[in-house]
Amino acid sequence: MIVDQLWLIPLGFAAGVLGSMIGLGGGIVVVPVLTFFGFPPTLAASNSLFAAFSNAVGSTFSYSRQKRIEYSLGLKLGLLSIPGTILGALLSSDVTPGIFKILFGLVLISSAIYIFLRKKIETREKKLTKQMIIFAIGASFFAGIVSSFFGIGGGTIFVPLMVVGIGMTMKKAAPTSQFILLFASLSGIITHSILGHPDFIQAGLLAAGAFVGGLVGARLSLDIKERYLQILVSAIIIIAAIKLFFDSASEHIFLIGS
Repeated sequence: MIVDQLWLIPLGFAAGVLGSMIGLGGGIVVVPVLTFFGFPPTLAASNSLFAAFSNAVGSTFSYSRQKRIEYSLGLKLGLLSIPGTILGALLSSDVTPGIFKILFGLVLISSAIYIFLRKKIETREKKLTKQMIIFAIGASFFAGIVSSFFGIGGGTIFVPLMVVGIGMTMKKAAPTSQFILLFASLSGIITHSILGHPDFIQAGLLAAGAFVGGLVGARLSLDIKERYLQILVSAIIIIAAIKLFFDSASEHIFLIGS
């Protein structure tokens, strides 16, 4: 019954607020929670992408009014990610829950490290060299794979790329990342839907919450003390990663014992 699934709306909202504020998309919250409740990897990832897209729409709307999006760069990186999102959705069809949990746990730990250190990696604006352009193309393709395979949007790659590689300020990198996620998440949604992965009712509930969360998160990003947010989100993500590793190990031990 749909009533039994209404909890997905506040989950989407919470993920949308955090995802919008840090520019990583809400999947780093949604996917672990769905996985803990026994959702298969492809269902969790594909449902999460709907929330990531809805969150990106809401936060992009707010960030555009604040004039914090670099549209030209965002459009290029977003389009470059599309082939990767298609490949990521195809690869997710064959992954086992145990392997998915281990891989996603590693993604969460890298996300936590990035969030905690993000203020320390800001650099001055740099000139785009040929080497950096080639690296950006490869990174965008890889981000697309990560986005669609895990259902997280790819912001863990795009934000550091823009800040460290290109020299964009964090104030513009996070909003631009949300704009990029419009392309990455939408192309992933289309591919996953063709493959029959998502539950559209569940995805719709997550998306509804994430859209509002995106609007709220973009507004809160102007006022909240970022250090407190970094500590809170990093702690939550690391706990989720440890739980994923523990669950994967327990499943492996169970299989060996049986």
